[in-house]
Amino acid sequence: LIHVLRNSLIPVVTLIALGIPTIFSGAIITEQIFRVNGLGQLLIIAIEGADIPLVQTLTFIFAVLIVFFNLIADVVYGILDPRIRYD
Repeated sequence: LIHVLRNSLIPVVTLIALGIPTIFSGAIITEQIFRVNGLGQLLIIAIEGADIPLVQTLTFIFAVLIVFFNLIADVVYGILDPRIRYD
């Protein structure tokens, strides 16, 4: 069972690693619908106000989240499957 579980967790890790940044991106829409203050509403206000540095900063934060979670997924791949190596 352990051998099957380790091999079957690789696609699960992929989906989770790609899904977590999507949750943060979906917060933009959710915050607009429910009028909750947060990064999503700040981004919309910055876009409407043409505040380019703030839009770039928030876009960079979302991009860093995607890269960070992909890096975590790659590390977990190496832990789950010892055949996967990064030189």
